Amino acid sequence: MSHFLLILSSIIVVCRAAVCPCESPELCQQIRDERDFEVFVFDVGGKIWKSYNWSMVTTVATFGKYDAELMCYAHSKGARVVLKGDVPLSYIVDQHNRTEWITEKVNLAKNQFMDGINIDIEQAVDQGSPEYHALTDLVKETTEAFHREIPGSQVSFDVAWSPNCIDKRCYDYVTIAESCDLLFVMSYDEQSQIMGDCIAMANAPLSQTLNGYDQFLSLKIDPKKLVMGVPWYGYDYPCLNFSQEGVCSLIEVPFRGAPCSDAAGKQKPYKWIMKQVNSSLSGRLWDDKQKAPYFNYQCLPVSRRAVPKPGSDEDVSMLSNPHR
Repeated sequence: MSHFLLILSSIIVVCRAAVCPCESPELCQQIRDERDFEVFVFDVGGKIWKSYNWSMVTTVATFGKYDAELMCYAHSKGARVVLKGDVPLSYIVDQHNRTEWITEKVNLAKNQFMDGINIDIEQAVDQGSPEYHALTDLVKETTEAFHREIPGSQVSFDVAWSPNCIDKRCYDYVTIAESCDLLFVMSYDEQSQIMGDCIAMANAPLSQTLNGYDQFLSLKIDPKKLVMGVPWYGYDYPCLNFSQEGVCSLIEVPFRGAPCSDAAGKQKPYKWIMKQVNSSLSGRLWDDKQKAPYFNYQCLPVSRRAVPKPGSDEDVSMLSNPHR
């Protein structure tokens, strides 16, 4: 009879706690204070955060590279710093994958001494589909896990300017709102689907924006959970035709079922807008219907700076809604 010797090796797993990168260890403690009013900032990297008005900011969502210095400084001002959360919905239809994703995000938040997560999923979803239910479950399970593992943490979810299937984002808004702490309403890019005339319009026209909030409130969503997102940029639209009435016709760029969209233009930051408006054809103008500023400018060489007549074929652009 053969004899076998089985040797069992002891495997020791050492869980090493993350080292606080701040000068004072107290700054690595998660923020737990509840706020009556949220001022939510999306940080996309760099050191722009050093110029924020920290007497107002309550939450910073980090969409750029993790910056320990930002985390330490925000905590010194009593502001939360939260992760960005995005994942293909087809992936998290599977319960195991969903749990794995949530666990990964919770551990990342802990290791980086962060205060929650902003779930930014802007994918098209059909009502009642597997993805529809998976997304609803994801928000609920993420909120439960963060609240359990990081007491006082915040879980927010980004929604379009209206709950009426904008960009085919047909989500279960009521259940999602009940599950998480905040709904961040993206009151911008409101021309992502242009169903009517294919013309330049404001990035966030006032009446349309307010109508979107009325629609959320009509669903009996707690208004204290709604955070208004405000754009700090406008759209630069090249006009195919510039009419006598100053209407800028756009090239047709379809998007999620709409024949036209703001993809016909380019996003321009506030700094560029304020510089360009001073040398524009029109100066700052006001659209009283949309309650939004705009200006017209001409893309011509220096030797051809003559002001075109409305309706001419010369290349004219309209800058929509720089949001002063």
